[in-house]
Amino acid sequence: METKWLQLIDVFWRTAAIYSLLFMLTRLMGKQLLSQMTYFDFVIYTVMGKMAGEFVTDEVKGPWLLLSPIILAAATVAIEKVSLKSLAARKLFEGEPVVVIQNGKLMEKNMRRLRYNLNELEMQLREKGIFNMTEVEFALLEPNGKLSILKKSQQLPVTMHDLGKPTAYKGLATEIIKDGDVLEQNLRQCNLTFGWLFGELKKHGVEELSQVFYAALQSDGTLYVDIRRDEAGGLHEVEDKPT
Repeated sequence: METKWLQLIDVFWRTAAIYSLLFMLTRLMGKQLLSQMTYFDFVIYTVMGKMAGEFVTDEVKGPWLLLSPIILAAATVAIEKVSLKSLAARKLFEGEPVVVIQNGKLMEKNMRRLRYNLNELEMQLREKGIFNMTEVEFALLEPNGKLSILKKSQQLPVTMHDLGKPTAYKGLATEIIKDGDVLEQNLRQCNLTFGWLFGELKKHGVEELSQVFYAALQSDGTLYVDIRRDEAGGLHEVEDKPT
Protein backbone atom coordinates (compact mmCIF):
# COMPACT_ATOMS: atom_id res chain seq x y z
CA MET A 1 0.00 0.00 0.00
CA GLU A 2 2.81 2.39 0.88
CA THR A 3 4.45 1.76 -2.51
CA LYS A 4 1.24 2.67 -4.30
CA TRP A 5 0.97 5.95 -2.43
CA LEU A 6 4.59 6.74 -3.24
CA GLN A 7 3.91 6.05 -6.94
CA LEU A 8 0.86 8.29 -6.84
CA ILE A 9 2.79 11.13 -5.22
CA ASP A 10 5.64 10.66 -7.69
CA VAL A 11 3.30 10.93 -10.68
CA PHE A 12 1.56 13.96 -9.22
CA TRP A 13 4.63 16.04 -8.41
CA ARG A 14 6.41 15.19 -11.66
CA THR A 15 3.36 16.13 -13.76
CA ALA A 16 2.74 19.30 -11.75
CA ALA A 17 6.39 20.32 -12.00
CA ILE A 18 6.50 19.85 -15.79
CA TYR A 19 3.14 21.59 -16.27
CA SER A 20 4.30 24.63 -14.25
CA LEU A 21 7.74 24.76 -15.85
CA LEU A 22 6.47 24.58 -19.44
CA PHE A 23 3.81 27.19 -18.69
CA MET A 24 6.39 29.63 -17.33
CA LEU A 25 8.83 28.99 -20.17
CA THR A 26 6.13 29.51 -22.79
CA ARG A 27 5.09 32.81 -21.21
CA LEU A 28 8.72 33.93 -21.11
CA MET A 29 9.31 33.02 -24.77
CA GLY A 30 6.58 35.39 -25.94
CA LYS A 31 2.93 35.22 -26.97
CA GLN A 32 3.66 35.73 -30.66
CA LEU A 33 5.15 32.23 -30.75
CA LEU A 34 1.62 30.87 -30.39
CA SER A 35 0.73 31.95 -33.91
CA GLN A 36 4.10 32.50 -35.62
CA MET A 37 6.44 29.56 -35.17
CA THR A 38 9.75 29.43 -37.00
CA TYR A 39 11.82 26.30 -37.69
CA PHE A 40 13.98 27.16 -34.70
CA ASP A 41 10.92 27.50 -32.45
CA PHE A 42 9.61 24.15 -33.69
CA VAL A 43 12.89 22.43 -32.79
CA ILE A 44 12.96 24.06 -29.36
CA TYR A 45 9.38 23.07 -28.52
CA THR A 46 9.92 19.53 -29.82
CA VAL A 47 13.00 19.06 -27.63
CA MET A 48 11.24 20.58 -24.63
CA GLY A 49 8.27 18.27 -25.07
CA LYS A 50 10.52 15.24 -25.47
CA MET A 51 12.51 16.07 -22.33
CA ALA A 52 9.32 16.78 -20.36
CA GLY A 53 7.84 13.44 -21.39
CA GLU A 54 11.00 11.57 -20.43
CA PHE A 55 11.05 13.28 -17.03
CA VAL A 56 7.61 11.83 -16.25
CA THR A 57 8.08 8.40 -17.83
CA ASP A 58 11.64 7.83 -16.63
CA GLU A 59 10.61 6.72 -13.15
CA VAL A 60 6.86 6.16 -13.47
CA LYS A 61 5.99 2.79 -14.97
CA GLY A 62 2.95 0.71 -15.78
CA PRO A 63 -0.66 1.92 -15.35
CA TRP A 64 0.44 4.73 -13.03
CA LEU A 65 1.63 6.58 -16.12
CA LEU A 66 -2.00 7.00 -17.25
CA LEU A 67 -2.58 9.29 -14.27
CA SER A 68 -0.38 11.98 -15.82
CA PRO A 69 -2.79 13.09 -18.59
CA ILE A 70 -5.67 12.91 -16.07
CA ILE A 71 -3.80 15.27 -13.74
CA LEU A 72 -3.05 17.62 -16.65
CA ALA A 73 -6.71 17.66 -17.71
CA ALA A 74 -7.86 18.28 -14.13
CA ALA A 75 -5.36 21.12 -13.73
CA THR A 76 -6.54 22.72 -16.98
CA VAL A 77 -10.21 22.55 -15.93
CA ALA A 78 -9.36 23.99 -12.50
CA ILE A 79 -7.40 26.88 -14.04
CA GLU A 80 -10.27 27.66 -16.43
CA LYS A 81 -12.76 27.79 -13.53
CA VAL A 82 -10.50 30.04 -11.49
CA SER A 83 -9.97 32.30 -14.52
CA LEU A 84 -13.73 32.69 -14.98
CA LYS A 85 -14.10 34.04 -11.46
CA SER A 86 -10.90 36.05 -11.07
CA LEU A 87 -9.67 38.81 -13.35
CA ALA A 88 -6.20 38.63 -11.78
CA ALA A 89 -5.98 34.90 -12.50
CA ARG A 90 -7.18 35.49 -16.06
CA LYS A 91 -4.41 38.02 -16.60
CA LEU A 92 -1.86 35.60 -15.15
CA PHE A 93 -2.86 32.51 -17.11
CA GLU A 94 -4.12 34.05 -20.35
CA GLY A 95 -2.32 37.37 -20.54
CA GLU A 96 -3.61 40.66 -21.94
CA PRO A 97 -3.64 42.32 -25.36
CA VAL A 98 -0.74 44.70 -25.90
CA VAL A 99 -0.85 47.77 -28.16
CA VAL A 100 1.91 47.72 -30.78
CA ILE A 101 0.55 50.56 -32.96
CA GLN A 102 -1.27 53.51 -31.42
CA ASN A 103 -2.61 56.47 -33.39
CA GLY A 104 -0.52 55.29 -36.33
CA LYS A 105 2.71 55.24 -34.30
CA LEU A 106 4.79 52.17 -33.49
CA MET A 107 5.06 51.42 -29.78
CA GLU A 108 8.71 50.35 -29.69
CA LYS A 109 8.80 49.92 -25.91
CA ASN A 110 5.88 47.46 -25.96
CA MET A 111 7.42 45.59 -28.87
CA ARG A 112 10.75 45.24 -27.07
CA ARG A 113 8.96 43.98 -23.96
CA LEU A 114 7.25 41.32 -26.05
CA ARG A 115 10.41 40.59 -28.08
CA TYR A 116 8.24 41.29 -31.10
CA ASN A 117 10.18 42.59 -34.08
CA LEU A 118 9.21 44.54 -37.20
CA ASN A 119 9.44 41.49 -39.46
CA GLU A 120 6.82 39.68 -37.39
CA LEU A 121 4.59 42.74 -37.34
CA GLU A 122 4.83 43.25 -41.10
CA MET A 123 4.12 39.57 -41.73
CA GLN A 124 0.97 39.64 -39.61
CA LEU A 125 -0.15 42.88 -41.25
CA ARG A 126 0.23 41.28 -44.69
CA GLU A 127 -1.88 38.36 -43.48
CA LYS A 128 -4.60 40.96 -42.81
CA GLY A 129 -4.22 42.31 -46.35
CA ILE A 130 -2.29 45.39 -45.22
CA PHE A 131 0.93 46.07 -47.13
CA ASN A 132 1.35 49.69 -46.04
CA MET A 133 1.77 50.37 -42.33
CA THR A 134 0.47 53.91 -42.75
CA GLU A 135 -3.05 52.47 -43.18
CA VAL A 136 -3.16 51.31 -39.53
CA GLU A 137 -4.53 53.42 -36.68
CA PHE A 138 -4.36 50.78 -33.92
CA ALA A 139 -2.87 47.27 -33.73
CA LEU A 140 -3.03 45.00 -30.71
CA LEU A 141 -1.22 41.73 -30.18
CA GLU A 142 -3.81 39.46 -28.57
CA PRO A 143 -3.06 36.86 -25.83
CA ASN A 144 -3.32 34.10 -28.45
CA GLY A 145 -0.60 35.71 -30.58
CA LYS A 146 -2.98 37.07 -33.25
CA LEU A 147 -2.87 40.66 -34.40
CA SER A 148 -6.06 42.75 -34.29
CA ILE A 149 -6.17 45.77 -36.59
CA LEU A 150 -8.17 49.00 -36.73
CA LYS A 151 -7.53 50.86 -39.97
CA LYS A 152 -7.52 54.62 -40.22
CA SER A 153 -10.97 56.03 -40.94
CA GLN A 154 -10.03 57.09 -44.48
CA GLN A 155 -8.91 53.50 -45.22
CA LEU A 156 -12.13 51.84 -44.06
CA PRO A 157 -14.59 50.59 -46.72
CA VAL A 158 -17.76 52.59 -47.22
CA THR A 159 -20.88 50.97 -45.75
CA MET A 160 -24.56 51.45 -46.55
CA HIS A 161 -24.86 53.17 -43.16
CA ASP A 162 -22.24 55.72 -44.23
CA LEU A 163 -24.26 56.38 -47.39
CA GLY A 164 -27.49 56.71 -45.40
CA LYS A 165 -29.21 53.95 -47.40
CA PRO A 166 -31.61 51.44 -45.80
CA THR A 167 -30.83 47.74 -46.05
CA ALA A 168 -32.96 44.62 -45.83
CA TYR A 169 -32.50 42.15 -42.99
CA LYS A 170 -29.99 39.40 -43.78
CA GLY A 171 -29.83 36.53 -41.34
CA LEU A 172 -28.32 33.07 -41.36
CA ALA A 173 -29.38 30.58 -44.00
CA THR A 174 -31.17 27.47 -42.72
CA GLU A 175 -29.97 24.14 -44.11
CA ILE A 176 -32.83 22.11 -45.53
CA ILE A 177 -31.08 19.36 -47.52
CA LYS A 178 -27.59 17.91 -47.03
CA ASP A 179 -26.23 15.06 -49.14
CA GLY A 180 -29.73 14.32 -50.43
CA ASP A 181 -31.28 14.00 -46.95
CA VAL A 182 -33.98 16.41 -45.77
CA LEU A 183 -33.33 17.97 -42.35
CA GLU A 184 -36.91 17.64 -41.15
CA GLN A 185 -36.38 19.49 -37.88
CA ASN A 186 -35.13 22.58 -39.73
CA LEU A 187 -38.03 22.34 -42.14
CA ARG A 188 -40.55 22.27 -39.28
CA GLN A 189 -38.81 25.13 -37.45
CA CYS A 190 -39.32 27.29 -40.53
CA ASN A 191 -43.03 26.30 -40.60
CA LEU A 192 -42.57 24.71 -44.02
CA THR A 193 -43.93 21.46 -45.45
CA PHE A 194 -42.63 18.79 -47.78
CA GLY A 195 -45.15 20.00 -50.33
CA TRP A 196 -43.57 23.45 -50.33
CA LEU A 197 -40.09 21.93 -50.58
CA PHE A 198 -40.93 19.71 -53.55
CA GLY A 199 -42.62 22.67 -55.26
CA GLU A 200 -39.47 24.78 -54.86
CA LEU A 201 -37.27 21.95 -56.08
CA LYS A 202 -39.37 21.56 -59.22
CA LYS A 203 -38.78 25.24 -59.96
CA HIS A 204 -35.08 24.35 -60.07
CA GLY A 205 -35.74 21.41 -62.37
CA VAL A 206 -35.25 18.80 -59.63
CA GLU A 207 -37.46 15.71 -59.75
CA GLU A 208 -35.87 13.58 -57.00
CA LEU A 209 -34.26 14.41 -53.66
CA SER A 210 -31.26 12.27 -54.54
CA GLN A 211 -30.36 14.85 -57.20
CA VAL A 212 -29.81 17.53 -54.53
CA PHE A 213 -26.42 17.83 -52.87
CA TYR A 214 -27.27 20.87 -50.75
CA ALA A 215 -30.23 23.21 -50.26
CA ALA A 216 -30.67 26.10 -47.83
CA LEU A 217 -33.45 28.58 -47.08
CA GLN A 218 -32.17 32.16 -47.36
CA SER A 219 -33.34 34.97 -45.08
CA ASP A 220 -35.38 36.46 -47.95
CA GLY A 221 -37.41 33.23 -48.25
CA THR A 222 -35.76 31.89 -51.39
CA LEU A 223 -34.29 28.39 -51.61
CA TYR A 224 -30.69 27.94 -52.73
CA VAL A 225 -30.20 24.58 -54.43
CA ASP A 226 -26.99 22.85 -55.51
CA ILE A 227 -27.45 19.77 -57.70
CA ARG A 228 -25.15 16.75 -57.73
CA ARG A 229 -22.78 16.33 -60.69
CA ASP A 230 -23.78 19.67 -62.17
CA GLU A 231 -21.66 20.86 -65.07
CA ALA A 232 -20.04 24.23 -64.51
CA GLY A 233 -19.13 26.13 -67.64
CA GLY A 234 -15.55 27.32 -67.99
CA LEU A 235 -14.31 25.10 -65.17
CA HIS A 236 -10.69 25.85 -64.25
CA GLU A 237 -8.42 22.95 -63.45
CA VAL A 238 -6.32 23.73 -60.37
CA GLU A 239 -4.12 20.66 -60.14
CA ASP A 240 -1.72 19.44 -62.80
CA LYS A 241 -2.70 16.23 -64.52
CA PRO A 242 -0.13 13.64 -65.65
CA THR A 243 0.47 13.55 -69.37
